[in-house]
Amino acid sequence: MRRYLLILFILVAVMAQAQNKPYITKVYDFLPAPGQFVNKAPSLNPGEPLDSVIARVERMICGRETIEQGELPDGTLVSDTILEVKPGVLSLGSFGGYVIFGFDHPVVNVKGEYDMQIFANASQANNSSSAGGSSEPGIVMVSRDVNGNGIPDDPWYELAGSEYNNSKTQKHFTITYYKPDENKTPVPEPPFITDAEYIRWTCNSVDSLQEGYIRKNSFNAQSYWPAWAEGETLTFEGTKLPCNAVDESGQGSYYVQHFFDWGYVDNRPDNSYGYYTDVTNAVLNDGFNLDWAVDDEGNPVELKQVDFIKVYCAELQDCGWLGETSTEVCGAIDLHPNAVAEPEVVPGDVNGDGECTGSDVTALYNFILYNDSSSIVNGDQNDDGDITGSDVTAVYNIILY
Repeated sequence: MRRYLLILFILVAVMAQAQNKPYITKVYDFLPAPGQFVNKAPSLNPGEPLDSVIARVERMICGRETIEQGELPDGTLVSDTILEVKPGVLSLGSFGGYVIFGFDHPVVNVKGEYDMQIFANASQANNSSSAGGSSEPGIVMVSRDVNGNGIPDDPWYELAGSEYNNSKTQKHFTITYYKPDENKTPVPEPPFITDAEYIRWTCNSVDSLQEGYIRKNSFNAQSYWPAWAEGETLTFEGTKLPCNAVDESGQGSYYVQHFFDWGYVDNRPDNSYGYYTDVTNAVLNDGFNLDWAVDDEGNPVELKQVDFIKVYCAELQDCGWLGETSTEVCGAIDLHPNAVAEPEVVPGDVNGDGECTGSDVTALYNFILYNDSSSIVNGDQNDDGDITGSDVTAVYNIILY
C-alpha cells in the first residue's frame, strides 16, 4: 500500500510542478523615471490610479499569446502555428525608472545554466560597422521573499553584468527629477526639440555633470512625468552604467548605442517570433544567471531561488533628437520553470522548521536519551557522522553566540 501511496504522491507532485507557467504572471510595482514614452507605453487616461496602471502593465508584459493558424494581432495572416508572440513594450523612462514582477513560482538557480531571459526591443544598426544600434541597457535586481508576506520588501541583490567593475560605472548613483510646469514657455532648440529645459534633474555624479534636463521632443507631446506619481520630485538610486551612445555623424543626426558584452536588459537584440528556450545563445539575448548576484557592497551572494525581479534603466544620457535613453521591457521567461531548489540548511536547525531555537536542543536530547527521531531532520550538526552531545554543544553555541 505504501508503494502505491508513494507513486501517487510523486504523480501529484509532478502534476503540480507541470502547472508552473514559464512567463511573468504578476506585476508588483511600476514607476518609470521621466521619459518620452511615459504615459504612452502603456497609454493612460488622466487621473488613472496606480492599481489600474499596474493592471495595464500586467496585460503588456505578463504571459504570452498562443496563436494557432489565423491572424496575428497586427493583422498578418499565418498558415503555420506560431507558439509565442511578444507582449507589448513597457518603457521605464530615464535612469532609475523600474518595474517589479514575478512568476507563479520562485525562479530556481540551476547551477551552470542561465535561469531566465528578459525580452526587450534592442536592435542592430544597419549603417554602423560597430556592435551597436538601439541599446538601452537596464540592470536586473532579484529578491527572496524572506518574510513570506508575498510583497517585495526584502533585501535586493544586483545581477552583476559585464560592466559592474568598469571604472566608469558608478555605484550608489542617486538622481532627483523635478516635476515640470507643463504650462511654462518652452525653451526651443531647433530643429526637433520642443523644450530643451523640460524636466530638471540633479545627481551625485563623480565624473560628469551633476545637473541637467530631460528634453521634450516634437514626436511626443504628452507629459513625460508619470501621471500617478505623488509629490514634486522623484528620486532613484542604483548602479549607473557608462554612457554607450556615440554620435557617429558628428552632427547630431546619427547616434549609435553600443552593446555591452552581457548581463543587461534591452542591451542586445532578442530573437524574433519563436519559443524562447535557446539557453545556448541566451547570453547574447538578455539571458541572466542567479550566480551573478552581489550584495550592496559587491560581495557575491548565493541564492538558491528568487521570488521577485526588478528591472531599472541604468543609463543617464541624451541622444539629441532621439531623446533620452530609456530601457524597455517586453516580458520574461523562466528557463527552468519546473526546477526544484536545493533545500536551504539553516545552521542549528535540527527539526527543519527554518530557524535555530531551543526546540532544536530538545529534539537532540529526545534522540540521545529516548531514541526519539521524530523531530530530527539534520541532527549531525558537526558533520562527524554521529548524533551526540557535541551536536548539542554546537547548537548551543549558535544560539548563544
